[in-house]
Amino acid sequence: MNVFTSIGRSARLCFFAAMVTVAAPASAQVIPQPQTIIPAAPQLAASSWILMDANSGRILAEHNSDERLPPASLTKLMTAYLVERELDRGTINLDDMINISENAWRTGGSKMFIEVGDQVSVDDLLHGIIIVSGNDASVAMAEHLAGGEAPFADLMNQHATRLGMNNTNFQNATGLPGENHYSTAHDMARLSQHIINDYPDHYEIYSHRTFSYGGIDQPNRNRLLWRDPSVDGLKTGWTTEAGYCLVSSAKRDDMRLISVVMGTGSDEARAQETQKLLSYGFRFFETMKLYERGAVLATPRVWGGDINELRVGVDEEVFMTLPRNRNEELRARLNLNPDLQAPVAVGDEVGTLEVHLGDEVVGERRLVALENIEEGGLFKRLFDQVQRFFSNLISRFTD
Repeated sequence: MNVFTSIGRSARLCFFAAMVTVAAPASAQVIPQPQTIIPAAPQLAASSWILMDANSGRILAEHNSDERLPPASLTKLMTAYLVERELDRGTINLDDMINISENAWRTGGSKMFIEVGDQVSVDDLLHGIIIVSGNDASVAMAEHLAGGEAPFADLMNQHATRLGMNNTNFQNATGLPGENHYSTAHDMARLSQHIINDYPDHYEIYSHRTFSYGGIDQPNRNRLLWRDPSVDGLKTGWTTEAGYCLVSSAKRDDMRLISVVMGTGSDEARAQETQKLLSYGFRFFETMKLYERGAVLATPRVWGGDINELRVGVDEEVFMTLPRNRNEELRARLNLNPDLQAPVAVGDEVGTLEVHLGDEVVGERRLVALENIEEGGLFKRLFDQVQRFFSNLISRFTD
């Protein structure tokens, strides 16, 4: 069963306008309506980059986004994500105190400046990882959560696989160079999307410009936190092998974008190239929330159940990112299974939702049952079998 439905009043008007045409007078000059013009995405002075909408997941621009490159301290996004995950699960708490080992203290590179034998809270270590890119803090958390950096890296890789980061392999919690330590711009954007959407209670940390510990004040190295008030994260990275890298996110109105640039030539270059991507995305695209989670989109017939109609909808919020000023062209098509039979359980897939922009399919989501339907009694099932037989017979003659 295929059903077209409108998305909002403007889309409904567009749909009917497409079905009814009126001939213009012979003497009238028909002037084509201008269509939204989207320029080519900017080319950046970087090895790899990507621009993604954080809600819809649509990629708006990319270059070599699946090329495996050393991620430097972008690695710490996964380290922080796993800390946030354990906080959300309740296995650790922000005020838990962690003993700092000599191994963590000796870790080279950027530091939070914790000392051997210090008792440091999870809260402070998480701030040290995210804001000042503390390698010592990252190793301390890895030891606390997994008993050491090697088993923690194994956890990182298992979660990378779970999140669909198919071109990533971690060997440590810090991003210090390793022969088989790599990721991609695409994978880092996907990880950032999960950081933002999975654990929003902790995301505010990524916007902090400074962090002070032990009397030492250090700035966040993401220059855009000072330059662009819409930017509120996420992480910088640098090694000789990786060059200067930056994962940023910005929100303007109801639209949030994620950008990743890898392999730029300087601290200033990564900020400038990121700004080009973000400006392009916000200037030429918009993101719309089409449906709330649990929205009822159809009530198809169900055979043999204790009730006859099933409430069908989506089990997640549905966002779409599209060129600006084209929302009137949106239509939704519901492709429902034509012969639904009880029993049906909440969450069972019963079809698909297709979102069309003009003639193009720009998104697809599964349609699920929003309620349980049990089998009806014997008489109800027999009655429905007769109705179903004649309904299918009539359908064959009318097709």
